Amino acid sequence: GLSYEQRKLLEKVRIWKENGGNGKPIKTHARDMIILPEMVGVTIHVHNGKEFVPVEIKPEMIGHYLGEFAITNKPVKHGTPGIGASRSSMYVPLK
Repeated sequence: GLSYEQRKLLEKVRIWKENGGNGKPIKTHARDMIILPEMVGVTIHVHNGKEFVPVEIKPEMIGHYLGEFAITNKPVKHGTPGIGASRSSMYVPLK
Protein backbone atom coordinates (compact mmCIF):
# COMPACT_ATOMS: atom_id res chain seq x y z
CA GLY A 1 0.00 0.00 0.00
CA LEU A 2 0.83 3.66 0.04
CA SER A 3 2.39 5.48 2.99
CA TYR A 4 0.56 8.31 4.78
CA GLU A 5 2.53 10.97 2.87
CA GLN A 6 1.81 9.28 -0.48
CA ARG A 7 -1.93 8.99 0.27
CA LYS A 8 -1.97 12.67 1.24
CA LEU A 9 -0.29 13.60 -2.07
CA LEU A 10 -2.83 11.56 -4.04
CA GLU A 11 -5.65 13.32 -2.18
CA LYS A 12 -4.12 16.72 -3.06
CA VAL A 13 -3.94 15.69 -6.75
CA ARG A 14 -7.63 14.68 -6.71
CA ILE A 15 -8.67 17.97 -5.07
CA TRP A 16 -6.51 19.95 -7.54
CA LYS A 17 -8.22 18.21 -10.49
CA GLU A 18 -11.70 18.83 -9.00
CA ASN A 19 -10.93 22.56 -8.77
CA GLY A 20 -9.97 22.63 -12.44
CA GLY A 21 -6.24 23.05 -11.85
CA ASN A 22 -6.49 26.32 -9.94
CA GLY A 23 -5.06 27.14 -6.55
CA LYS A 24 -1.72 26.66 -4.87
CA PRO A 25 0.90 24.41 -6.51
CA ILE A 26 1.18 20.85 -5.16
CA LYS A 27 4.44 20.51 -3.21
CA THR A 28 5.80 17.23 -1.85
CA HIS A 29 8.82 15.58 -0.27
CA ALA A 30 7.53 12.14 -1.34
CA ARG A 31 10.19 11.35 -3.94
CA ASP A 32 9.38 7.64 -3.58
CA MET A 33 5.82 8.09 -4.90
CA ILE A 34 5.12 6.05 -8.03
CA ILE A 35 3.46 8.11 -10.78
CA LEU A 36 -0.09 6.86 -11.35
CA PRO A 37 -2.37 7.44 -14.39
CA GLU A 38 -4.62 9.85 -12.46
CA MET A 39 -1.62 12.17 -11.91
CA VAL A 40 -1.13 12.83 -15.65
CA GLY A 41 -1.44 16.50 -16.58
CA VAL A 42 -0.68 17.78 -13.08
CA THR A 43 2.42 19.81 -12.20
CA ILE A 44 3.89 18.61 -8.90
CA HIS A 45 6.72 20.47 -7.18
CA VAL A 46 9.14 17.79 -5.89
CA HIS A 47 11.77 18.59 -3.24
CA ASN A 48 15.36 17.87 -4.30
CA GLY A 49 16.97 18.53 -0.91
CA LYS A 50 17.33 22.26 -1.47
CA GLU A 51 14.26 23.53 -3.33
CA PHE A 52 11.03 22.40 -4.97
CA VAL A 53 11.48 21.49 -8.65
CA PRO A 54 8.33 21.68 -10.83
CA VAL A 55 7.65 18.36 -12.60
CA GLU A 56 4.87 18.21 -15.19
CA ILE A 57 3.50 14.66 -15.25
CA LYS A 58 3.24 13.16 -18.76
CA PRO A 59 1.77 9.76 -19.82
CA GLU A 60 5.21 8.23 -20.49
CA MET A 61 6.20 8.87 -16.84
CA ILE A 62 3.63 6.39 -15.46
CA GLY A 63 5.32 3.72 -13.31
CA HIS A 64 8.40 5.83 -12.57
CA TYR A 65 9.16 7.54 -9.26
CA LEU A 66 8.70 11.30 -8.76
CA GLY A 67 12.29 11.56 -7.51
CA GLU A 68 13.66 10.46 -10.89
CA PHE A 69 12.59 13.79 -12.40
CA ALA A 70 13.98 16.11 -9.69
CA ILE A 71 17.78 15.80 -9.80
CA THR A 72 19.38 16.08 -6.35
CA ASN A 73 22.90 17.08 -7.36
CA LYS A 74 24.15 19.88 -9.59
CA PRO A 75 26.36 18.73 -12.50
CA VAL A 76 29.98 19.91 -12.15
CA LYS A 77 31.04 22.69 -14.52
CA HIS A 78 34.82 23.11 -14.42
CA GLY A 79 36.30 26.52 -15.10
CA THR A 80 39.61 27.20 -16.78
CA PRO A 81 42.67 26.00 -14.82
CA GLY A 82 44.52 28.72 -12.92
CA ILE A 83 48.14 29.39 -12.02
CA GLY A 84 49.71 26.41 -10.27
CA ALA A 85 47.23 23.94 -11.70
CA SER A 86 49.96 21.89 -13.39
CA ARG A 87 53.75 21.47 -13.33
CA SER A 88 54.16 23.35 -16.61
CA SER A 89 52.45 26.49 -15.26
CA MET A 90 55.64 27.13 -13.22
CA TYR A 91 57.27 28.47 -16.38
CA VAL A 92 54.39 30.70 -17.49
CA PRO A 93 54.96 34.37 -16.60
CA LEU A 94 52.32 35.91 -14.32
CA LYS A 95 52.08 39.11 -16.40
